[in-house]
Amino acid sequence: MTAFFKALRRNYAQGRISMTLILGCGILLAIILFSVIGPFFVDLDNAQVGAVVPRRPPSAEYLLGTDSQGRDMWTLLIYSTPNTLKMGLIAGVIGVGLGSVLGLAAGQFGGAVDGVIRVLSDSLMTVPAIAILVIIAGNIDRMTIFVMALVVASLAWMFTARTVRAQVLSIRERSYVEVARANGESAMEILFTEIMPNLMPYIVASFVGTVSAAILAIIGLEALGLGALEEMTLGNTIYWSQQSSAVLRGYWWWWSPPIVAIALIFISLFLISLGFDRFANPRLARR
Repeated sequence: MTAFFKALRRNYAQGRISMTLILGCGILLAIILFSVIGPFFVDLDNAQVGAVVPRRPPSAEYLLGTDSQGRDMWTLLIYSTPNTLKMGLIAGVIGVGLGSVLGLAAGQFGGAVDGVIRVLSDSLMTVPAIAILVIIAGNIDRMTIFVMALVVASLAWMFTARTVRAQVLSIRERSYVEVARANGESAMEILFTEIMPNLMPYIVASFVGTVSAAILAIIGLEALGLGALEEMTLGNTIYWSQQSSAVLRGYWWWWSPPIVAIALIFISLFLISLGFDRFANPRLARR
């Protein structure tokens, strides 16, 4: 632990760990703590349809009021936030994992492997992702949180694959890789001992960006009514407020809390992405 804090202090002194990264991690940590600790102080039944008196404004009894379906908005927000984060993380892990594997294979082995992966990723990147997601989501009988994450992850790997491939092509030409190759190390040994450690900052930064994009895509699908409507998520909360014409009727507490939560999630992920970009790029740190 002492070594960790020493390394943290050293990187901060060198300018690689910025206040942007610290602030982003702090906001995200606060959201996670809210999602973890919150359920201990509320009753899950209050987030079910018909559990409380409908259409009540915020008060001491209902901190964020109730919606037209008789659900406590405060309880709904506490249980919706982790579900939205969970879908984004699942999509990010699968998308970045698949993209990293394909990018490593394309950059390291080249030839036909590189050609197939490059053509496939370039072709999918030219197609509007939201159109494909709408078609896939619209043809699934029962949507769940995991299935929703898989649908988004299916189109979340191309950018990572392209970025990792470009980095591998650059790293494999450096002198220390040439020395390892001259010492008789195999292609797989070079990949895991020389290339992978230098790719980790880029992969982490790509993961943060992918999670943010995945959450945005998931919320977009849910707002169109193509999500897991039976689950408690921030996107579904916005969808049901739209269905009840909350904006026109002046019921701001139906739609503003999930929007604020979504905005905080995006701000934290954006700041973390900027911070990791500075960490991965020494030139930015020196500036």
